[in-house]
Amino acid sequence: MGEGACAQRMELWRESLDMNRRKFLLSSAGVTLAVPFIVNAASKKPKILIGQIGTKHAHASGKIQAIREQADTYELVGVVESDEARRKEVAQSEAYRGVTWMSEEQLLNTKGLKVVAIETEVSELVPTANRAIAAGMHIHLDKSPGDSLEAFQKLLERAEASKRIVQLGYFIRYNPAFQFMFAAVEKGWLGEIMEVDCMMGKLGSEQTRIDIGLFPGGGMFELAGHVIDPIVHMLGKPYSETAYTRRTKSDGVADNQFAVFEFEKAIATVRINHMDPFGFPRRRFQISGDKGTIEIQQLESGNLTLYLDEPHGRYKEGEQKLHMPPKGGRYRGEFEDLAKAIRGESELAWTYAHDLSVHETLLSASGRLNER
Repeated sequence: MGEGACAQRMELWRESLDMNRRKFLLSSAGVTLAVPFIVNAASKKPKILIGQIGTKHAHASGKIQAIREQADTYELVGVVESDEARRKEVAQSEAYRGVTWMSEEQLLNTKGLKVVAIETEVSELVPTANRAIAAGMHIHLDKSPGDSLEAFQKLLERAEASKRIVQLGYFIRYNPAFQFMFAAVEKGWLGEIMEVDCMMGKLGSEQTRIDIGLFPGGGMFELAGHVIDPIVHMLGKPYSETAYTRRTKSDGVADNQFAVFEFEKAIATVRINHMDPFGFPRRRFQISGDKGTIEIQQLESGNLTLYLDEPHGRYKEGEQKLHMPPKGGRYRGEFEDLAKAIRGESELAWTYAHDLSVHETLLSASGRLNER
């Protein structure tokens, strides 16, 4: 498919998603997504049967821990890991100790299974997700969802057609500081947004360099989705992306990168640096408008500085420092929200069209759009 035809097809699909979203919510097969889940006040809600496919993703052990910690909500059916050596290795860890190991076929044919967390190597995320969707499962899909925009779009189309939920693993969207920022922007506290500046860095290990070196987008492809996700959520899809890449070592891995995103009235910048020994504590997100600014640093700490040119509710004019730490760990919010969506208690705030726009922007920021 030519680039122009693919782009036109994506735009038509995005438009159809907007029109069909309400229909989707009202007609979900197997799960009622719009009608509140009703139970006897004296009884507990039935547990949601869940499984995990793969253990090689960087977030895999954290996700399984989050699922197991929510035992009142989820019943973990089993975990799939086809690599026997890897399975033996992680089986000794606290995160996986005592889980039931099974084949993918056994898991996907488990009676009553509702949702699967896809935690494979990045190259296998989308193919595995396709099999789970074909089996009728809702999915939690970790990032980044492959290096093919068209393959990811086809996955979302299949999910939309079969009325299955796809939740992307951009966990920062559930961080309380980011939730506060989203609300402040929506309420207009910051006025007309003019700039966004954010950074995610770390000193990549040799194994990390091998992993990110598998993709031409390198470090930007690995990390930038986390901050591009909130940018697109607040500002929409940029009309232009410009990517800058440096490869600082002889292995040729893209490890020092910068991207500029242009909007009608705003400019956003994203820096990803895998050669920074202090990259993790320096991770930040800043958004500024003509009436105020919010700075979040360190990215996941819940530490937020709010600047306002006029008071809003209990927040005063001028500078104030707020602390809104995540409750229950890095990934808890994802699976709490997913359960509500499966039970029909609320909708996911992030649509198929949004996730596709984020991925398209991520691939552009990585210096490529691979239409394989």
